[in-house]
Amino acid sequence: MTAYDGRDGGRVVDLNADLGEEVTDDAGLLAVVTSANVACGYHAGTAAIMHEVCAEAARLGVSVGAQVSYADRPGFGRVELEVATPLLTEQVADQVGRLSDIAGSEGAEVRYVKPHGALYHRVARDPEQAGAVLAGSGRLPVLGLPGAAILDLAAHAGRRVLVEGFPDRGYLPDGGLVPRGDPGALVTDVTEVAGNAVRLAASVDSVCLHGDSPDAVEHARAVRRALLDAGFVLRGL
Repeated sequence: MTAYDGRDGGRVVDLNADLGEEVTDDAGLLAVVTSANVACGYHAGTAAIMHEVCAEAARLGVSVGAQVSYADRPGFGRVELEVATPLLTEQVADQVGRLSDIAGSEGAEVRYVKPHGALYHRVARDPEQAGAVLAGSGRLPVLGLPGAAILDLAAHAGRRVLVEGFPDRGYLPDGGLVPRGDPGALVTDVTEVAGNAVRLAASVDSVCLHGDSPDAVEHARAVRRALLDAGFVLRGL
């Protein structure tokens, strides 16, 4: 799937970031992005933070997505876990339901689901855990890596699938991301990040920026400027 043409002739792409993780400048990023992947409490976040992020997203017209994860606050959701399918389905449903209730109370709605961290990578290759995430998230559109198992299953089930690219991450030859901690995993030069974003935007629905780095807002602003200068129209999912 690729970005599509807007009515004004520009090519439309989304700009998303992970928010509500208690380590992020939520207000700064919400002023730049068009979609917010909101932590649902299992790896990070609290009800109060979810309320704050959803309220500001509603005010700014930023789309809200459920950032679901393993129940792993100590590991920030970055540790792969073996979870029985019924339990993972229940955990995902709990996260989506909780955020949906909070978003609704703030004048927003959950418009898509995106797994976080280790779960994101697991469902890219594991149909069983991917199926659990799908079963727990109703009929929400699914955001993920191109070629991910979860997107293939979602498409087969008639659900909308959305693909994203990461301008601040290194890629493996098979299209996966270089694991965190390995050489080349992170791209830190802001000019390189912005250039990567423009290149990726031609073939994805959304460009994702990580919000847990000290330069996250600076990078997000640079990416937004680069995309607009390249003729892209930014629109939430």
